[in-house]
Amino acid sequence: MNFWLFQIYPYIALTVLFLGSLARYERDPFTWKSGSSQLLRRKQLIIGSVLFHVGVLIIFFGHLGGLLTPIWIFEAFDISHTFKQWLAIIVGGFGAVLALTGGAMLLHRRLVDPRIRATSTFWDVAILILLLAQLVLGALTIFVSLQHLDGGEMVNFMNWAQGIFTFRTDAWLFVENSNILFKLHVFLGLTIFLLFPFTRLVHMLSAPVRFLWRPGYQIVRARQRGPKNQPSSPNIRRSRRKGI
Repeated sequence: MNFWLFQIYPYIALTVLFLGSLARYERDPFTWKSGSSQLLRRKQLIIGSVLFHVGVLIIFFGHLGGLLTPIWIFEAFDISHTFKQWLAIIVGGFGAVLALTGGAMLLHRRLVDPRIRATSTFWDVAILILLLAQLVLGALTIFVSLQHLDGGEMVNFMNWAQGIFTFRTDAWLFVENSNILFKLHVFLGLTIFLLFPFTRLVHMLSAPVRFLWRPGYQIVRARQRGPKNQPSSPNIRRSRRKGI
């Protein structure tokens, strides 16, 4: 089971994440959105969304850098595993508090307001619940990490994550004896990757990269006021402004 969950399942989840996202973008581009419900109920949305997204971004990039940065880089800068463990606990804990607070507000808003609930799909609610469950599991692992301040458990997961991306066939052995909370946290994270292309989470990939090389000139239409009782005539001019 450990071999299947932590050696085979990661490749299944990452493959579905990559190919599924490409297929959805090509086949159903108009569904590539988060589906804002601000017009239906603005209350709780702004503060909840800001807290949730800031917290998730802190956690995501913390995990990305912490797991995939080669260990020798930390050693080259004389960064001890204990210091890195404390940094992960403090920064990750702060991000978890923000994300859990914001996520709870968004889930309450989506379930309680009848108009938003009526326009929400099954996966709109399900993926938010899964994200909150993942945040709770991540927060619970902090208490386990406090018992391993030497950073040994963290190093095992670093070796596992880097082993997956370097196609090591024995990567699963690094986490075989890890605490069950860490295993559940990793498994649910991989499951969220697996479901990613089929939910609103795809909007995370919508970075406006093409904006950087769009044409410098843009056609805009300005209206000039004519004499009284006469319709105004459009005047087309070129603008150097980028954006809309």
